[in-house]
Amino acid sequence: MTPLDPATPAEPTEDLRIGVIGFGMRRSVALHAHRPGEGSRITVVADPSERGRETAREEIGAEVATVGSVEQLLAEHEVDAVMILTPDFAHAEVALATLGAGLPTFCEKPLAIRLEDADAMLALAAEKRARLYIGHNMRHMPVVRQMKAIVDSGRIGRVRAIWCRHFVGTGGDFYFKDWHAERAKAMSLLLQKGAHDIDVIHWLAGGYTRRVSGIGDLAVYGDIEDRRDNTDRRMWDWYDEDIWPPTAQKELNPVVDVEDISMLQMTLDNGVLASYQQCHFTPDYWRNYTVIGDAGRIENMGDGSGDQIHLWESRRSGPGRPDAVEVVARAEDTDGGHGGADPRLVAEFLRFARSGGATDVSALAAREAVATGIRGAESIRSGGVPLEVPPVAEELRAYFDGGQA
Repeated sequence: MTPLDPATPAEPTEDLRIGVIGFGMRRSVALHAHRPGEGSRITVVADPSERGRETAREEIGAEVATVGSVEQLLAEHEVDAVMILTPDFAHAEVALATLGAGLPTFCEKPLAIRLEDADAMLALAAEKRARLYIGHNMRHMPVVRQMKAIVDSGRIGRVRAIWCRHFVGTGGDFYFKDWHAERAKAMSLLLQKGAHDIDVIHWLAGGYTRRVSGIGDLAVYGDIEDRRDNTDRRMWDWYDEDIWPPTAQKELNPVVDVEDISMLQMTLDNGVLASYQQCHFTPDYWRNYTVIGDAGRIENMGDGSGDQIHLWESRRSGPGRPDAVEVVARAEDTDGGHGGADPRLVAEFLRFARSGGATDVSALAAREAVATGIRGAESIRSGGVPLEVPPVAEELRAYFDGGQA
């Protein structure tokens, strides 16, 4: 495929042909791109499992082609863009193949589980002028966008610190019964889960982490001896919200060696200080961000539609008494995943694949989130020693900051 000229965006005259690689738990994201007659359609799905291929035919239709590998897809089918929804450990290998073919590529987050692979993906995308887009859907979540608007307005002054607490009440079901539990396949849940929050911290702060230290532990799930190979199942096959406490979980992955609680301290390149805490055995499931400026602070009380963002702008305020409250907006498509963020994410990718131009999601920022998570995990595993987070080469930074044009 010849890449479209980003300088000449045009209204769609025919559907973009989308190839999807991996049709498992994140397939709902790809289905937002299947809008026959409205600008895009999924024409081929590559999945190594017969279950994945059968599910594609059931959910997309008998007309969709199905193959067993990305090599088959590239060799046998003409597509205009691809969406990579494989497990994390396969992102880099698949993306290097699609970027090498010059295709606009949507890669689910995290970008990769090794820093060398993430940097190789950016370098190849720049070399081939192939548009690279990462699935950081939280940049399209109403709560994050409203907090970003408040920060950008200057209402709380210059940002000086950001704290994030992530309570992952579904951790035992979501991340400790399959490959996510293995360092060799996930590296750390600071990537699978933390890449979202680290990216949001960077976006709100307007900078990237250059130094990180951390502590963490496998405090709960490592002691559970009931194990099972769950490769014959998907997460919703075993999910049960009535299991409590976390120590009552059964049928964990045979290998469990990622941390279930992690805490990072970060120093950003613009002087902002940040912290991130993630726990996978809490009863509740939500994220709490606190952004502190030199003229006030904001904090979200819940992260869904109808929840609140509190603003403190005077010394007369106090606990439970913010100076102002914003209600988190209701997205147009709240059924579209992550409070309506997923359909907006896919819409931005499809526009970018067709016409280029600036996007709210940033491949460079996705790399920086991965780099911070990797170095943070390495710090945890080396006794909390502070580690430097290397920046990307200046020419790559300029390319991706310039919208990959």
